[in-house]
Amino acid sequence: MKTFMANPDKIDRKWYVVDAKGVTLGRLASEVASVLRGKNKPEFTPHADCGDYVIVINAAEVKVTGKKLDQKIYYNHSEYVGGMRETTLRELLAKKPERVVELAIKGMLPKGPLGRDMYRKLHVYAGENHGHQAQKPVVMEIKG
Repeated sequence: MKTFMANPDKIDRKWYVVDAKGVTLGRLASEVASVLRGKNKPEFTPHADCGDYVIVINAAEVKVTGKKLDQKIYYNHSEYVGGMRETTLRELLAKKPERVVELAIKGMLPKGPLGRDMYRKLHVYAGENHGHQAQKPVVMEIKG
């Protein structure tokens, strides 16, 4: 029996919508990263992008445990001397809640060109509304 190798023309991509309301951030990120990679499919190939598209809504209402709101710090550098900026999770959730979910999921994807291709299939929205109704996304449940 021959080993199956996925190529871009053989891959059937679906659209999923995930409601992040009340779901723990890490649990949400690991499930979504798995779907973006294509690990939920029988034809998963590690060196090919065979994942699906994922839309995450209600990113502003994601849940975290412990003292992460004040202790988890995101770093940003302006490339100038002394340009390091620190932002806590609480501040980032107030300003850009989509970014929190995007960074958590991006960290669980492979690094390099393959991971960047997978990351492009992720769409995160802070509220209920998204502009992808035409793709007829299927609701994906995450226990939380």
